[in-house]
Amino acid sequence: MNRLQAVRDVRAVYDRVADDYADAFPSTEPEQPVDLAMIDLFVRLLGDTRGGGSSTSGSSVAESVGAGPVGPRDPGPGPQVLDAGCGAGRLLPYLANRGCDVTGVDLSSGMLARARRDHPQFATAVASLTHLPFADGSFDGVLSWYSTIHLSDTDLRLALAEAGRVLRPTGLLLLAFQGGDGVRDIAQGMRDLGHDVVLQRAHRSADSVEKALDQNGFRVRARLERDPVAPERDPQVVLLAARVGASNAPIADAETRRPHR
Repeated sequence: MNRLQAVRDVRAVYDRVADDYADAFPSTEPEQPVDLAMIDLFVRLLGDTRGGGSSTSGSSVAESVGAGPVGPRDPGPGPQVLDAGCGAGRLLPYLANRGCDVTGVDLSSGMLARARRDHPQFATAVASLTHLPFADGSFDGVLSWYSTIHLSDTDLRLALAEAGRVLRPTGLLLLAFQGGDGVRDIAQGMRDLGHDVVLQRAHRSADSVEKALDQNGFRVRARLERDPVAPERDPQVVLLAARVGASNAPIADAETRRPHR
């Protein structure tokens, strides 16, 4: 894979475009129904591991980050989910409305400023996917929804290891990304809005990411690969993975594919 731009440059781009980005995508507008079905499956299986329940969002984790790693959170009635790379927080309400106690982290302080403005009921904190400020076993689920797309292969492995560390033994990880290979500049839409920026995205095959998951203590339990739907230009991939040793028999080795057109 070609060399990606530095993390600080990615952060600077998102800080700069945060308001335009949040205005363009306030909720689940970019998702297809089958994408949301994968999130719903993720939430349902998390509920199965905890016996169901409803949300009690709004923990104080964001205020504790500066003091070092946040300790294990007291289990609430609903599954505790980390939206790792939450951006402006557009999926926080979606998860909470399905019974999750959700916390968001993102590298961009600009995106989080918008998340706190638009969704003040949720705890959010600035953090890197490769250095999460939470103790081991803090969450039932980690959602990484198109948030690893700017990571190098090395940092992707670190991020997967961190997700595994903060998950409880029965925890699940839901990972979405664009398929294909190579590195591309995806900032034309931002430049059209007047932002003089470059933003690079790493494309990976489902098989390569599944291999990385295997190497970091996960086993893929459900896999969605679909063709692009306009204005998308690339295949989309969603992988649902469980920590090795977790019992998720109802979907063991399931694979869902949208027919190729």
